[in-house]
Amino acid sequence: MAEIAIDPTLGPVVNRTAGEREVLESFLDFHRTVLLRKLHGLTDADAARRLVPSATTIAGLVKHLTEIEHNWFHILLEPSPGETFPTTDEAALASFTLAEGDTVERLAADYQQVCARSREIVARFDLDHVVPHPQLGEVSVRWILVHMIEETARHVGHADILRELTDGTTGAL
Repeated sequence: MAEIAIDPTLGPVVNRTAGEREVLESFLDFHRTVLLRKLHGLTDADAARRLVPSATTIAGLVKHLTEIEHNWFHILLEPSPGETFPTTDEAALASFTLAEGDTVERLAADYQQVCARSREIVARFDLDHVVPHPQLGEVSVRWILVHMIEETARHVGHADILRELTDGTTGAL
């Protein structure tokens, strides 16, 4: 059987024997990067095009994950005065809704900026650090990282399918 070539520059590959934090963060960063690759090269119209019965679009997924990053890292770990974690179904649906000015370029820049800030925030906390959550009681930083890997990977899968439906582009990267 032929050996499968693996890109050694991929974070999860590079960190395959690293510590827990490095492994968790590299998987999250991998999925963040793949999301942006799914957006890259699309026109604003293609990124906003609805291709499934729901209102899910590639641009909407990027906008949603930008808000999710903010909610889980910024609001839970370093909230600004008056900021509260959104808990309604309406807020969840609204996070996918595109507004005037939500271009591919703007959405990508906003996502990159929020992810950079998320990295800075989470780096200051031990994995065992626990914070209150309005629906779950308490969550650890470890749990937040695992949840964000799951959330981001799930939506990257959606983006992968939508990208294939848009222009035929396929592939994990």
